[in-house]
Amino acid sequence: MKIKLLVAAAATVVASSAMAQSAFQGFYGQIATGYENNNLTSLNATNNDAGDISTYNASNQSFGGTPLVIGAGYNFSVAPKWVVGLGVDYSAISQKSSNYNYTIGDATLSGANVEISNRYNIFIAPGYEIDKDKLVYLKGGYSSVTAKSSSPTSYTSVSQGNGSIAGTSQSKTSSGYIVGLGYKQMITGGLYGLAEFNYMSYSKSTYSTTNSEGTTTSNPGLNSYQFLVGVGYKF
Repeated sequence: MKIKLLVAAAATVVASSAMAQSAFQGFYGQIATGYENNNLTSLNATNNDAGDISTYNASNQSFGGTPLVIGAGYNFSVAPKWVVGLGVDYSAISQKSSNYNYTIGDATLSGANVEISNRYNIFIAPGYEIDKDKLVYLKGGYSSVTAKSSSPTSYTSVSQGNGSIAGTSQSKTSSGYIVGLGYKQMITGGLYGLAEFNYMSYSKSTYSTTNSEGTTTSNPGLNSYQFLVGVGYKF
């Protein structure tokens, strides 16, 4: 009798484990592309020339492009129809803004731009299995990105005419967060298709340059979003 009870209990555990396991459980790798938009805010800069403070004014900038996002991770089955994923992804293509202007008094400074690169995300992704081949999930976690800020290279002034400026550039890495929503559908075997929307926001970074005109400091902000479609493989 005891042996029969033990066998029945073991069978129940095995059956429960089988019920909890998702077709998406296990390691995966994927690649995606689509559209990415980056928004730069608080671009105004302050110049300090021996105590003489002035402000360079610039409008917020928005620029986009086609990303290439490579990802990998592992999904754990935690209950029937529910999984929790741990993942990481990396944006392999940089995005660069158009040149924008600063204004100060009667002068316009031209040629400034910002380039975004080396974005990576580390996230947790709870998901719900609609059926054995379809999964919807949320994403949340840590994001990091490098922004290279290039200063103006020329000026136009009513009082001083036109001229060139010795442009400089600085790169800073900013930390922030990612939140997202996604959908995956099995195609055949372990091959699946995916669609995602991701939003990322970062802390401000301070850029400072010093030349014959004094020290110029700016503290821009950055937030980004992506619409992605792609394919992956669950091993």
